[in-house]
Amino acid sequence: QVQLVESGGGLVQPGGSLRLSCAASGSRFGINVMGWYRQAPGKERELVATITSGGSTNYADSVKGRFTISRDNAKNTVYLQMNSLKPEDTAVYYCKVTTLLGGAFWGQGTQVTVSS
Repeated sequence: QVQLVESGGGLVQPGGSLRLSCAASGSRFGINVMGWYRQAPGKERELVATITSGGSTNYADSVKGRFTISRDNAKNTVYLQMNSLKPEDTAVYYCKVTTLLGGAFWGQGTQVTVSS
């Protein structure tokens, strides 16, 4: 069982920045892909960005050029640097990790609100 602890959400004005963190623990078999997803009220959960253990990244078109995903493999931690935030980025952001055996685990979610 993998435990995920997220932090870094909050309220920010349009154009501002936030950095999310997600620390994973308890994985016996190593972590493969780490990523961030988000879910706005009344909408389905959607992919924001993912990063493999080798550092390959993938972004949703809506966040390309504004968000940067990174990870510290020694700490089993993934980060999401969010710049130039827009009101439409408002959502609950969830961390997801996939182990080398294919198991998938989700964090509890952290609220990001972009509003003036």
